[in-house]
Amino acid sequence: MSMSKLLEAWRYPAILLFSIGVSSVGSWIYFIALNLIVLNLTGSAIAVSGLYIVRASSTLFSSFWSGSMIDRLNKKYLMIVLNLFESLLIVILPFFSTLTWIYFMVFVITMASSMYHPTSMTYITKLIPTEQRKRFNALRSLLDSGAFVTGPAIAGLLFTIGTPTMAIYLNAIALFLSACITLGMPNVEAHQQLASKADEKIPYKVLLNDWKLVIRFSLKNPYIMMIYLLFSAMLVMMTATDSLEAAFATQVLSLSEGEYGVLVSIAGAGILVGSLMNTAIVEKVPTAWLIGMGSLITALGYLTFTSSYTFLIASLGCFILSFAMAFANTGFHTFYQSNIPVDSMGRIGSIYGFVEALFIIIITAIFGIAAEIISIRYVIVPAAIIMFVLATILLIFNVQPSKARFYRNISELNE
Repeated sequence: MSMSKLLEAWRYPAILLFSIGVSSVGSWIYFIALNLIVLNLTGSAIAVSGLYIVRASSTLFSSFWSGSMIDRLNKKYLMIVLNLFESLLIVILPFFSTLTWIYFMVFVITMASSMYHPTSMTYITKLIPTEQRKRFNALRSLLDSGAFVTGPAIAGLLFTIGTPTMAIYLNAIALFLSACITLGMPNVEAHQQLASKADEKIPYKVLLNDWKLVIRFSLKNPYIMMIYLLFSAMLVMMTATDSLEAAFATQVLSLSEGEYGVLVSIAGAGILVGSLMNTAIVEKVPTAWLIGMGSLITALGYLTFTSSYTFLIASLGCFILSFAMAFANTGFHTFYQSNIPVDSMGRIGSIYGFVEALFIIIITAIFGIAAEIISIRYVIVPAAIIMFVLATILLIFNVQPSKARFYRNISELNE
């Protein structure tokens, strides 16, 4: 392919990646600043933990119904509205000085953010040609890893020259910029019939029919559902384990705050190195192996970290698990885009996301209570073993020759 054709083919994907990168960095700045604002307001670590519960509850609430709306609306304009709505609420947020109102605003902001993810996934699937998806997903993982490293660094710099409120406003500007960039993107549904509008005047019937659609799809495509659920189960266990990461590092391994900061930096370096390598080799590695081996190495990293007794071994575990996640995420996103019907992607993704969010809340709560009753190590080591078992099963399912058709660039389901 000539350079001019290459540039033309990647024109809109590059613009979209820039928009995603700006939004991702802003999100990290916002989240860190919000933690500090709540901590300064209340002086309570429990109040900061409450933010996590509010965010998870908001995701759970919005995932229940948002897919029905996403599939029935124009994705480009919905993304713009969600970005502008979230930006406006974030501008207003610092004016509230009571914890109850801050929690309420965070609930609504997170609801908009939770809706944006499945909307953008559907838009990306429609915009990006199938042969470019693996490369695009790899570059997106690279941007996400860069945001993970640069977001907190920018936030820290802003805190030294300004206030957390300034950082909050910076995220609002980032979201507004993202909306402006999206405005210049193609309208991929300009001449397309969206989801059926039958019975739209009776919302509960719409929701019921959409849930039935997702159940029918799952029963008709058990292999796709199995891969999705196994990967989601991995994410649930990882999130629950991560909730105890700081306590494990400081209380069990007896690391100082400075040493824990270095540990987090090592994890950031792992994400960055893994994403760079993933971008370099993604076209040469089959999607099935990206998901399977990426998940298995991630689980090995968690097993190393949770079994560690020294800073060195804990650092090695953090680097391995963060390094491998880029491969697993790229493979899974490519699999998802190739096998979920694009016209019902919002509903399927949201309802599966509802189940995932529900289990994250339940398992995280169980882990927290169990850590208080027994010990943190005796909670997270079995969790890492369960992760390893799930990843092994996932790898076995991924690499079966009889299932190769599910990992081709073009899925029959989307033809």
